[in-house]
Amino acid sequence: MENFAYILDYLPNGRQTDRGFHREPLALAIGEDELKLFEVVPKPGVPLRAGERIPLLPVGGAVPPIDHVRRRVGYEELTVSGRTELSAALEAIVRANGPRYLRFFNEAPAVSRRFHLLELLPGVGKKTMQQIVDERRRAPFASFEEIEQRLHIKSPEKLIVGRIEQELLGVEDKYRLFVAP
Repeated sequence: MENFAYILDYLPNGRQTDRGFHREPLALAIGEDELKLFEVVPKPGVPLRAGERIPLLPVGGAVPPIDHVRRRVGYEELTVSGRTELSAALEAIVRANGPRYLRFFNEAPAVSRRFHLLELLPGVGKKTMQQIVDERRRAPFASFEEIEQRLHIKSPEKLIVGRIEQELLGVEDKYRLFVAP
């Protein structure tokens, strides 16, 4: 269950494909924990902004700005603005939950003698994978900055974001590393 979400796009008049006289405002969002895409209906008179992190459930007595979650959506149902905002939202999620995603770099196992889960990250081949494995044997990574310094990989969090985007797109492989099915 998602507790927080990042707004990808706010549609004050609803979707253009909606039919009928009553069009309610809605927003496209991505959940912070399970990385699910969904439509949320804001409370009347509450505008939402793209990139904003909102609670989906009451937190500390504060009332969430949304009325309800309408439904889950697929990547293909996102608006152009929503797709554009997705990378920035994912980067914010990965940075905010650094220890969760660093654990992948520190603990990802080999699947077979010829294949390692680290190779599922876009841009990571056999050579880079072997460097990551060798470095983490010496000492586990404490931050993304440490990965950059020890391995000379520019923005390792973007590798994670790239894999999450592939999974949201429905990449054809049997491994789901970050996105709930």
